[in-house]
Amino acid sequence: MTQQQYIIKRKLNILDFAEQLGNISDACRRLGVSRQHYYDIRGALEEHGLEGLLEKARNKPRIGNRVAAAIEERVLAYSLEYPAHGQARVANELKQEGIILSAGGIRSIWLRHGLEKRHLRLRRLEKWAAEESNILTENQVRALEAAKEEKEAHGEIESFHPGFLFGQDTFYVGWIKGIGKIYQQTGIDTYSNVGFAKLYKEKTAVTSADLLNDSVLPFFDSFGIPVLRVLTDRGTEYCGSRENHAYELFLHINDIEHTKTKARHPQTNGITERFNQTLLDEFYSVYFRKKVYTTLEEIQADLDSFLEEYNSKRTNQGKYCKGRTPMATFQEGLDLCRQYLHDGHEMIQEAA
Repeated sequence: MTQQQYIIKRKLNILDFAEQLGNISDACRRLGVSRQHYYDIRGALEEHGLEGLLEKARNKPRIGNRVAAAIEERVLAYSLEYPAHGQARVANELKQEGIILSAGGIRSIWLRHGLEKRHLRLRRLEKWAAEESNILTENQVRALEAAKEEKEAHGEIESFHPGFLFGQDTFYVGWIKGIGKIYQQTGIDTYSNVGFAKLYKEKTAVTSADLLNDSVLPFFDSFGIPVLRVLTDRGTEYCGSRENHAYELFLHINDIEHTKTKARHPQTNGITERFNQTLLDEFYSVYFRKKVYTTLEEIQADLDSFLEEYNSKRTNQGKYCKGRTPMATFQEGLDLCRQYLHDGHEMIQEAA
């Protein structure tokens, strides 16, 4: 039995069963079909015979209700110009041009092109600007800058090479008998995830600057690259008047830009916070159970050994590491840094 014969027989059985029972409603209920379906079958049979019971092939598929191509292009062009505008705003603005579309209609167009989320429209703008070498309008620049600030506020930091951005934070380790309160100045290169940590008995601007002076800058100097920018929270050990604040003065002397986290958004410096958590889980929680420390120097010695293993042997799943060690990522990124500095120097010379 062919598929067409099966379809015809099944529909005829519905008619026969209703005739045997003498009750259309009861027959339809037992067979699980609607009365309208019964009448459609009977009408098709009476009008067209057995051929009327065959399934009708759709040679031309139905096309959904879609706006004209020109209107759709205008919506896409507007979304490229104002990627931060929501669907209601776009609908209202286009209405001023005589284009009548509902907010749902705007969203339908976005869905067809994968632009339903703001970050997707911003990504399209970034790609368009990069590929076409187009000059961005003021609105587009403003939208991209706002998106960048929002990313940083939620811990999504862009770092293009080693030394581009260095995260620093103060971590309270705890109180140990015979030593007292212990604070840790934590630092991490946000590109390579190479980490630094030094212990102190106080939390001041001087100790914050000491980490950079004693550990961080000598390390970067040994590779011939600078630290361009430092990201910290708004703690008093990091912020103050340059003339009277050791940390701010140190950054100024070494020509390092100081960026502070957004107010009430500590996750902005999330990469440093995660490094603190790693040290807590893999160093302090382990070593403090195995050994009784009596001096700060003893803890620092073991911490230095752990950092050596962390930077050189432990694989890292960071955004730029991708399973490599921090030091391997750092060394592979040195050419990027030198190229960046070279291009920047040439631009300055051309401007001069």
